[in-house]
Amino acid sequence: MRILITNDDGISAPGLAVLEAIANDLAGPDGEVWIVAPAYEQSGVSHCISYIHPMLLTKAGERRYAVEGSPADCVLAGLFDVLKDTPPDLVLSGVNRGHNVAEEVLYSGTIGGAIEATLQGFKAISMSQYYSPQSVKSDDPFEAARNRGAGICRRLLDDGKWHDQPYGVFYNINFPAIPAADIKGVKAAVQGRRPDGSFGIKPQVAPNGRRYLWVSANSQNTSAGAGTDAREAAEGWITVTPLRADMTAHDLVSDIAELF
Repeated sequence: MRILITNDDGISAPGLAVLEAIANDLAGPDGEVWIVAPAYEQSGVSHCISYIHPMLLTKAGERRYAVEGSPADCVLAGLFDVLKDTPPDLVLSGVNRGHNVAEEVLYSGTIGGAIEATLQGFKAISMSQYYSPQSVKSDDPFEAARNRGAGICRRLLDDGKWHDQPYGVFYNINFPAIPAADIKGVKAAVQGRRPDGSFGIKPQVAPNGRRYLWVSANSQNTSAGAGTDAREAAEGWITVTPLRADMTAHDLVSDIAELF
């Protein structure tokens, strides 16, 4: 199996090393793992692409490339330049430092990489590791993802649905911020909604008198409903959410037709 991996935390991020280990497990001894990742952190860029300017591609090692661009740019570079003659069987994005659930799915560059791969007709899985004040201090904050990631991906590859509709499915996996031994199990979950949303603004006046605005997180995952990615992963479950890039509100199409 040939696997292309990317992330939004940057090519030097520890979560990318975890994803590389997961990918090597999946690919097997005769497989190949190729890294095409952002040269620097691209968190929060969603599915943006560098449409109006070129991006620098640098070889950083064997099967390892850095792109001055977004995760979606990296996927495009991987598919149509680095691996243009030998396309991958799978694209993996992550393992993100911190969760990508609920509203964050719309902001996440990790998700954006998976979306681009899916739009291009490839199987894609994004992975994110919850963080907590306790897990940050642990020897391995990515332990849950490191221990369970390959097995869940393998199950999805064997039995999951993929390109069964014009907009194919990709899978978003979130690992709880607890030791692997304490994980309650794996749950299918819907994308959640937190009443206060994900982000707000915190103003700050600098010593020079200028006013700056910081984006601040409003992460109250337990406020999301039961059965959602935000709630279940916060309570110790690994969540798997099938997603599509189609943003049509299908339940309202007939209502709009009646208006016109």
